[in-house]
Amino acid sequence: MNRPAHDPYAAMRLAPFRRLITANLLLSTATLIQEVVIGYELYQLTHDPLALGLVGLAEALPFIALALFGGHLADRREKTRLMQIAGSVIAAGSALLIWAMLPSTQAMLPQPALLAIIYSSVFLLGLARGIYSPASASLRPFLVPREIYPNSASWSATFFQSGAIAGPALAGFLYVLLGLTGTLCVVLGMVLLNIVLIGRIPKQPVAPAPNPVALWASLREGIAYVWKTKILLYAISLDMFSVLFGGVVAILPIFAADILKVGPQGLGLLRAAPAAGALITVIACNWYPPTRRPWATLLTVVAGFGVAVLVFAVSETFWLSAAALFASGAFDSVSVVIRNTLLQTLPADHMRGRVSSVNSIFISASNELGAFESGLAAKLLGTVPSVIAGGIATLAVVGYIWTRSRALLKVRL
Repeated sequence: MNRPAHDPYAAMRLAPFRRLITANLLLSTATLIQEVVIGYELYQLTHDPLALGLVGLAEALPFIALALFGGHLADRREKTRLMQIAGSVIAAGSALLIWAMLPSTQAMLPQPALLAIIYSSVFLLGLARGIYSPASASLRPFLVPREIYPNSASWSATFFQSGAIAGPALAGFLYVLLGLTGTLCVVLGMVLLNIVLIGRIPKQPVAPAPNPVALWASLREGIAYVWKTKILLYAISLDMFSVLFGGVVAILPIFAADILKVGPQGLGLLRAAPAAGALITVIACNWYPPTRRPWATLLTVVAGFGVAVLVFAVSETFWLSAAALFASGAFDSVSVVIRNTLLQTLPADHMRGRVSSVNSIFISASNELGAFESGLAAKLLGTVPSVIAGGIATLAVVGYIWTRSRALLKVRL
């Protein structure tokens, strides 16, 4: 019997799915532009690596505190409405930043007050993500047929990585062309477009829970599901610890300003390099899905990520550093596609929001708390030694999880 031909554009033929990933592209691009220019401005103000790390902490704490509740809401409420509310909070934080970065405001406020406003706006972003992320992740499976979940995961990652390229690359050039406040105005406009586009996605029915339970019991159900589903537990743990220890994004302003000496444009290119590698790789995943032997592939690419971090740490030239970051993004993107496919395929409809929120907490722990860890480690150990230590720790994590998960090497999707 002839098998049906694989359609790499299957998910993209569905208009609601296209609107969702385009809206997410706008939001991720906007927040990354904001993150890059604020990080550069912070380092110019303080010249303190810990100030950069505190940005990650200010975003991670509210997100982690709210994400499980956000997952509960995503399973119980209409998802597009939740996403629009979260987008409005992000827009409010962006408007606060615009006011704070006006020359007249900076002249009026002492530096501690200015820093407090910056961290407060980042705190609002963390709160909003705690609602937006699980609602968005749990909405996607309702917009595509089950048989093309892997394809939708690849295209979703493709658009996300496009934003991860466009955001940092645009940030440096917008900063030079428009200045800080002008760049932040562009960010606010993109967030407002996200809200409008989410409103054009047809509202989806809320999947009824077979046995409705109280809030705390509902939250425990999501955690218990991940804990007992070992391939999910190990997959998100592997991602969390590798990026927690091996991530270097938060301290790239130090490399750009003090080590490689390439300025804000160079910083934008360095920030875009991992996403460029990721984008090329996830596009390839649309034709060659990495889910045939998912666990062996996942262990391999995370080990490759650790090696790329070590190369970046010892590099003293801009283009080798950019190439190492490019490779780190390429390896990381394969793990994203595998993990997103697992998250769409394994949980039942009424559980996806809570399971996605648990995954989001792990991701936030790796990204934002990882940013704090990077800043703190750079302050205590020095910038380059801290990155070397992180790469070695990533490889150690891969080795340890491999010893605990050999049975998963037989899993096929």
